[in-house]
Amino acid sequence: MARRVVIGELRVQRIDRDGGRRSWTIVWPDGREHSEADRFLREHDGAGAQRTYAYLLVDHLRWIDRECLALDRVGLRDLQRYMGLLGAEVRMPLGAPWRVGKRPYGPAALSITASCLKGFYLHHAALGVNTELGKALDRARLPSRADRRRRFLGHTTTTLPANPLAPHGPRRRHPKMLPDGARDKLLTAVNSARDRLAVTWLSDGGLRIGELCGLHLVDLHLRDDANCGQCRTPHLHVCHRPDNPNRAEAKTKHPWRVEDDTVTGGLVKRVSPAMIHTYFDYITTEYPCGATDHGMLLAAARRSGGAAVGAGGGAGDARPCRAARRARIGSPARVSAFVHLGGARRGRRQHGDRA
Repeated sequence: MARRVVIGELRVQRIDRDGGRRSWTIVWPDGREHSEADRFLREHDGAGAQRTYAYLLVDHLRWIDRECLALDRVGLRDLQRYMGLLGAEVRMPLGAPWRVGKRPYGPAALSITASCLKGFYLHHAALGVNTELGKALDRARLPSRADRRRRFLGHTTTTLPANPLAPHGPRRRHPKMLPDGARDKLLTAVNSARDRLAVTWLSDGGLRIGELCGLHLVDLHLRDDANCGQCRTPHLHVCHRPDNPNRAEAKTKHPWRVEDDTVTGGLVKRVSPAMIHTYFDYITTEYPCGATDHGMLLAAARRSGGAAVGAGGGAGDARPCRAARRARIGSPARVSAFVHLGGARRGRRQHGDRA
């Protein structure tokens, strides 16, 4: 996300807490917190959605400030008009343009925005503010056959919540995958052992970018019958750590602990022989041994963003997009495509499962 100086309007404020935890709130131009937005965002404290909701909500609050609308006077048509200005298909006059010069939101961003706005106004409707809008947003629908198949005990489901702000249209049935042979082309295009490790671990392990960048060396059990006793084959533990020096966090928050200098718990994933090979290739050739004190797997190969060489590598250093352009694989190599590819190849095992 591009950073810019915000002067004279509402802005998102990051709050650093003890233990490396972070929270986000919305403040007025003079630094006072936006009380209504802060109460809503506090409900998501500690969740990864809090930051996303904060940036989506601040744009909406700026818009209603431009439209001279009070929170207790906002109607459903106002919200539909705002969604139309963001890029949704709405058949009504939209008024003055908004977000001029910026790309419209895609279906995924529109769905997240609709969820954020519905939660924000339902939260205030529960407090007695704008209850008419709360009733208009609090809708339900009958489950479809696909809904029943996706849910546990779906045959017992009678109703599902509906969002009148969400975009309509068919859902993508299959995730975006990498083209055939893209992994081999990427491996020939990268020019370092660290990049080969990133491509191999993303494709074979099905790791998210935050999980890969947040791995510590103690999380890796790359031998048979490790001391943790949770998987007989080589594996790794994805542990959520909010205090990583590179700010990388795993999306999953399974409980984990350290017993007798051994990590147990977290999200356990098997490791392929190719992943082990690239790990030792990276550790023995490029890893800055003796120059780091963070104990993380990925170390920054170059100075960027004020971080010194050898510091914990961030998500920008591990993304394969630049190598994809060099390899000319025909489509952008998004990290989510690696996740789907790895998830299709290798099963995920939760803590407590044995292979």
